[in-house]
Amino acid sequence: MYEQIRRSTDDAELPGITGSEKLPSVAIVILNWNGRNFLKQFLPSVLASTYPNKRIIVADNASSDDSVAFLQQHFPAVEILQHATNEGFAKGYNSALEKIQSDYYILLNSDVEVEPGWIQPVISLMQNDHTIGACQPKLLSYTHRREFEYAGASGGWLDTFGYPFSRGRIFDIVEEDNGQYNDAEPCFWASGAAMFVRSELYHSLGGLDEYFFAHQEEIDFCWRMQLAGYKVYVQPQSIVYHVGGGTLPKQNNLKVFLNFRNNLIMMAKNFTPGEILWKVPFRMLLDTTAAWKGLLEGNGGYFVAITRAHIHFARWIFTKKKRRFFPQRKNTQLYGWYAGSAVWQHFVKKKTTFSEIVGSK
Repeated sequence: MYEQIRRSTDDAELPGITGSEKLPSVAIVILNWNGRNFLKQFLPSVLASTYPNKRIIVADNASSDDSVAFLQQHFPAVEILQHATNEGFAKGYNSALEKIQSDYYILLNSDVEVEPGWIQPVISLMQNDHTIGACQPKLLSYTHRREFEYAGASGGWLDTFGYPFSRGRIFDIVEEDNGQYNDAEPCFWASGAAMFVRSELYHSLGGLDEYFFAHQEEIDFCWRMQLAGYKVYVQPQSIVYHVGGGTLPKQNNLKVFLNFRNNLIMMAKNFTPGEILWKVPFRMLLDTTAAWKGLLEGNGGYFVAITRAHIHFARWIFTKKKRRFFPQRKNTQLYGWYAGSAVWQHFVKKKTTFSEIVGSK
């Protein structure tokens, strides 16, 4: 069945690219860890993608379930790469993409349903503007399909103290998609749930920072990409539906630890020296406030996770091999950058939508 799907798309046309041009190759790479059920549910939609010049690859992060055997039996058209250990999101993708030759990579989560024509609008946009290094589609919620999805929505932004938010998602609040963010435009970061990236640029930038293991590595990657002179875009003509995790559960202390630690490392890597001197300490103060609030509410694990994050951040600073400060800045203009504080606008001024906050002075 899946071979028939693939053959039926061979004559598909790509909007924005004439028939005389060779269609760029696309490798859709799904990193899997014990995700058999997601693969069973969502791989058929990926196989039905109408872009003709594509490969679909599952990179397995040493799953302990029967993911690999299931793929071999039910999805023979899908290529499989197997890692010996669970390498996390960042290293897992780096290891896989070192082995894959393609013009473009699509980093796609296993819990994403795609529309048949989801690839064409993004590739057309990137082919017509070679300064675009990465791009994401519009991410909607799989379970609430009229709402944006937490992990990227319609393009990621960053505020002056390193807090990520999106067109369509402010902290824990997601908006309903009423077409208000349907324009293709630059953003700060593209979601790792469905990120298109030029393969040569991915490797020239060193890929994802493997020290992060997971969480916020795509924001760091897109920040470095912008500093290198490239743009990050969102193309809402492409739509995917992400199950995701929604808001970060406070009871998952590993996620809390990774998010707080990695955010500080990202800031220390990419801010200017002058910004680091005051923004990183101020951000740590805000983190500490959040930690004590959690403790007073009876969530000691949240407090411990943030404290551990600060300790590990300090270790990272003083471990020379982990230091990658002050990258060469070819680009001084950062798109998708909010010069104010999203925390202040949301928690103090009670603003709940992207347009309310970004339009604020």
